[in-house]
Amino acid sequence: MSAGADPGGAAAGAAATFSSRWLETPAHVTERAGDLPAGFRASGVAAGLKPSGSRDVALLVSDSPDTVSAARFTRSGVLAAPVILCQKRVRLDAIRAVVVNSGNANAATGNRGLEDAARMQGAAAMAAGMREDQVAVASTGVIGVPLDTREVIKGIAAARPQLRAGGAEDFSEAIRTTDKFAKDIAVDVELPSGTVRLTAQAKGAGMISPSFATMLCFVQTDAAVSPETADLLLGVCVKRSFDRVSVDGQLSTNDTAILMCSGTSGVAIAPESEDELRFGEALDWALRRLALAIVRDGEGSKRIGRVLVRAGDEELAARVGRAVANSPLVKAALHGGDPNWGRIAQAVGGAVWDQPVAPDIWIEDVQVCAGGVGVPFDGLSLGDEVEYTVALGGDVEAEVFFSDLSHEYVSINADYTT
Repeated sequence: MSAGADPGGAAAGAAATFSSRWLETPAHVTERAGDLPAGFRASGVAAGLKPSGSRDVALLVSDSPDTVSAARFTRSGVLAAPVILCQKRVRLDAIRAVVVNSGNANAATGNRGLEDAARMQGAAAMAAGMREDQVAVASTGVIGVPLDTREVIKGIAAARPQLRAGGAEDFSEAIRTTDKFAKDIAVDVELPSGTVRLTAQAKGAGMISPSFATMLCFVQTDAAVSPETADLLLGVCVKRSFDRVSVDGQLSTNDTAILMCSGTSGVAIAPESEDELRFGEALDWALRRLALAIVRDGEGSKRIGRVLVRAGDEELAARVGRAVANSPLVKAALHGGDPNWGRIAQAVGGAVWDQPVAPDIWIEDVQVCAGGVGVPFDGLSLGDEVEYTVALGGDVEAEVFFSDLSHEYVSINADYTT
């Protein structure tokens, strides 16, 4: 997970100005800075977990007893203690509070780690005034170091009186590690049945893999949604966002995404309705934007790329897309703005080891390879966003967004714990 170092670089809130040609805001979605959706309060404080002294404990609470939720977690075989605790001791369809610490992942910490996660959950439940099985726990930071729960519990106690509807910014700051900027979003969503509020906060910059990116993401809405609908929408949107980004191809131990729906707006989203379709579009856009912001942040990233693969089936297309996105040769060429399509071809060949292929490859809209043979092309100048297309025969598409591989990335991770 990203280290517990002091965030640097761009100012907090830089994600608010983030834009990409690969992302179009739906007509019924309006960005509007301000408070969390009705029924939610948040805060973030400094508890001393980070050497920098910056905020490192965050608390988010829904005051609505009818809150509905859904969650997704890392696919790693090595699970952090907070993930294990959430999967075993939390009602994932009825989460009403989230407590997060940065600066320490509480991963690879054995039984003590599980006990520490449980202490965090208990302290947050007392602070929020609700049952422990309604409180989710998340951590991010250095792996393998025991968590100082005394400081965390003090932080939770300090965060409680600061809970407020306008506390999203402090919450976002407190979950950052090596992130150069806070990643959050606030929109109003116009539905046929009325307008609802949707906000989200995320963190992530390194240890990002397109098998559910390394990140924490918390989403809130005042829409009334059934547990089944919340779970369906989050699952679909995660697959199209955090499941399709890569910074370094390294799968995290702590990935967590939670959607919480307070229902306080009075706008009910019925299954298979126009309301569900439009709300799903808004959620999909919000998560894809946060995912792209993570790639843009990518620990020293200069450029970001999108690889679109067309093949005969989705599994093959996704496998090839991930191979291209995770290739250090492709990522290094992207960093230098070098249109070296041979790097792409070798990544494709490495992914399709069970059959010979003769790919067509485009960089931007310029074809550089046809049927596995190079096509002469004039100088190709690459900007901050670079699109690669790989056609293997077939019309099933998969996309992966990825960052480059920079000197700064190596420097950051060479000094990770020192």
